[in-house]
Amino acid sequence: VLRDGCFDDLWVQPAAGDAGGALGAALAASHRLLDAPRPSRRAGSGGALPPASAPGRDAMRGALLGPAFAEAEIRAALDAAGARYAVLGDDDLLDVVARALAGGEAVGWFQGAMEFGPRALGNRSILADARSPTMQKTLNVKIKFRESFRPFAPCVPREDAGEWFQLDRDSPYMLLVCDVAPSRRRPASGEKTGLDRLHERRSEIPAVTHVDHSARVQTVDARTNPRFHALLTAFKALTGCPVLVNTSFNVRGEPIVCTPADAFRCFMGTDLDGLAVGNCYLRKSEQDPSLAAANLASAYEPD
Repeated sequence: VLRDGCFDDLWVQPAAGDAGGALGAALAASHRLLDAPRPSRRAGSGGALPPASAPGRDAMRGALLGPAFAEAEIRAALDAAGARYAVLGDDDLLDVVARALAGGEAVGWFQGAMEFGPRALGNRSILADARSPTMQKTLNVKIKFRESFRPFAPCVPREDAGEWFQLDRDSPYMLLVCDVAPSRRRPASGEKTGLDRLHERRSEIPAVTHVDHSARVQTVDARTNPRFHALLTAFKALTGCPVLVNTSFNVRGEPIVCTPADAFRCFMGTDLDGLAVGNCYLRKSEQDPSLAAANLASAYEPD
């Protein structure tokens, strides 16, 4: 639709299904029954990404409409579950998680208010290094418990998006598909066919690059989600790459985790290496092995 040029801009409500109908109903009641104003706001069309102060930027501001938990609640839930964790300052947490990701670990990232809608947008996420040629299979088989070919989406600071993707606008809800920037691609050999093509390194970020060099991108705004943006920035400072895999914090057949207890259960029932819940950081190697007795891999029938 964007490439067609018939519209200057495009905005898609991030829970565009039955759940999103609740927002429409609330807006209709607000405007029709309570006479609330309905301002028209549009972003600039084409060209570079609009500046952070642009009046037409996403008025929904990230869809972080779900429950949040205070640090005391988080620690109480982890203590009740028998978790072993360290409490870190903000900068130390970002450094520890960025180094874990750069070292090839998969980390559960549980922060702030939960996202509204079917996609993780950086508050109930499983994160990993997009540069890894084996990460797509690892996440699917050992953590999500689903077919190895399933794709994953990249997240990137909005100011870095144009350096890595052919994207000239915000995509805060992981709903726009575009091509990886030509300078970041690697040509296909042409020798492999079918699912074997998944094992070719198609770009500098193979874990999030589809076989046709496209990707379903999430741009992360420092104003909308400052902690997630800060993590991407820390990862870039460490590796030179600002792109991470971002997939929902759940396994096949279960909803996205909502509470700290949900997060710990999923962490212990999968091969996740680390878990950041608020300022608490957990390493799988330090947990009581008996808490992982109920593995989630066999809990649900395959899709």
